[in-house]
Amino acid sequence: MRIASSQFQASMNRSLQINQTVIAKLTEQMATGNKIQVPSDEPIANVRLSRLRREENIVSQYVDNISAVKIRLSKNETYLGSMVDDMGAARDLFVWASDGSNTPADLNSMVNSLVALRDSLYYNGNTKDQEGKYIFSGTLTSTAALSYDATQPLGSRYKFTGNNGTQEVVVGNGITQPANVTVDGMDVYLNQLDQAISMLSSPTVNASDPVLQGVLKTALDGTDTALGLISSKIAQFGGAQNVMETLANNHSNVSLSNKIAITDIAQLDYGLAATQLSGYNSALQATYQAYSKVSGLSLFNVL
Repeated sequence: MRIASSQFQASMNRSLQINQTVIAKLTEQMATGNKIQVPSDEPIANVRLSRLRREENIVSQYVDNISAVKIRLSKNETYLGSMVDDMGAARDLFVWASDGSNTPADLNSMVNSLVALRDSLYYNGNTKDQEGKYIFSGTLTSTAALSYDATQPLGSRYKFTGNNGTQEVVVGNGITQPANVTVDGMDVYLNQLDQAISMLSSPTVNASDPVLQGVLKTALDGTDTALGLISSKIAQFGGAQNVMETLANNHSNVSLSNKIAITDIAQLDYGLAATQLSGYNSALQATYQAYSKVSGLSLFNVL
């Protein structure tokens, strides 16, 4: 059968183009390490990869949210722990002040310490984060949690001016975690402190005065109430940290599974690719050699 020169050239060119295309694709795959260069390479595998990567992005966001909440709760716990320490010191002073054998000078000497503790509690309750937001004001982060109005009567100068709204952070599929607590109730204790400080400041204060003893008892009971209030919030942090640690571990396991699946689907098998590349290079060279020799033949070579 006779083959025309044009047919032969077209066939050889087509063979060369196919080999060069495959070699170029294998070279690109080996350069990037990715088996799938464009979606049309493996449509089904590409859809699976898209789903896995989308899920991995969502899981990564959950992990980031958990880390941010854990840091925030840890800082809040530090501030509340400082408030517990201050209230513990105030409680010791109230127990001492309740001793009827104290002299006026003894009682007056407690005032400076109580004032410092009261102010410390007030300022800790109005702590701001790095963005200048009040952390104990509920969802009213631009409003101070506690306010002081010197024009009000003694015993009602401190007020809680935040709210009890929670700032929910998504930490899992359908799972949220409150990222804040409030200091609602601390205003009552600060007013009790204020009243006790006012009476203890009098130069003629009498340790046996029933009115003073009543104020001190109220302040002492208020200290225990406030300690219980803040301590319960710290305990909540511990429970939340444990839950988030478990969630973070679960997310890490899911993420690892996703990454392994993505690698299995998308990563190039370099051994197989190298073998294929070598084979196609050999075929390309053989095609060039055959093309060169056949192109040099004519009917005179067989006459």
